[in-house]
Amino acid sequence: MKIELERINEDYHFELKNERGHVTYIDSKAAVGGHDLAPSPMEYVLMGVAGCSSIDIISILKKQRQNITSYKVEVIGNREKIEDATPFKVIEVIVYLEGEIVPAKAKRAAQLSFEKYCSVSKTLEPTAAIEYKVLVNNEEV
Repeated sequence: MKIELERINEDYHFELKNERGHVTYIDSKAAVGGHDLAPSPMEYVLMGVAGCSSIDIISILKKQRQNITSYKVEVIGNREKIEDATPFKVIEVIVYLEGEIVPAKAKRAAQLSFEKYCSVSKTLEPTAAIEYKVLVNNEEV
């Protein structure tokens, strides 16, 4: 896996490209000298948690023939100052599912993702606690 980064402006706006040619951008907030033209690197980390776990959860539920009509995830990163850095200490994930879904299967799919399959979560696990909850048709399971 390889990513290339190229600086776009005089500050912190960068273009990133993967080996397959997909392009995305990173910037920093104006408060720290950027122009807020794209998500920050730490926001992309949270996006990675959301995307990785979602691929797992949907894949598991599709194999179990669960009918998902709506899927959303909210990820909240709580950071803690450690020397000069502010890494994530706790990452909270809320998975919202709608459809004809057995609640226990949805809960198990999330458990498997966060505790076994999601490479992003497993990468963060040594330094950040990942807490999650699942709602099926607006009911927490």
